[in-house]
Amino acid sequence: QVHWAESGGGLVQPGGSLRLSCAASGSISSIKTMAWYRQAPGKQREFVASMLTGGSTNYADSVKGRFTISRDNAKNTVYLQMNSLEPEDTAVYYCNLYQRMRTYWGQGTQVTVSS
Repeated sequence: QVHWAESGGGLVQPGGSLRLSCAASGSISSIKTMAWYRQAPGKQREFVASMLTGGSTNYADSVKGRFTISRDNAKNTVYLQMNSLEPEDTAVYYCNLYQRMRTYWGQGTQVTVSS
């Protein structure tokens, strides 16, 4: 079983920045992929960014150059630094853990970009 502690969401003006963090605890493998997804109102959940165990990263085209994913393996924590935020980034952001052929989701944190 995996437990989550998410933080960092909130309201920010266009052009602003936020940093999300998500700490996993419980039965955590040393070999895993950690990622962020988001779901805007009325839309399907979509991929944002991921980081493999070895450190390689992947980003959705819509966030490349603005968002940066990082992780602290010792703390089983994944971060998402979001810069130059746009209203279109408004969504519930979910952290995601893939290990041992199973997927685990965090509870989600709201990010609202509005003036």
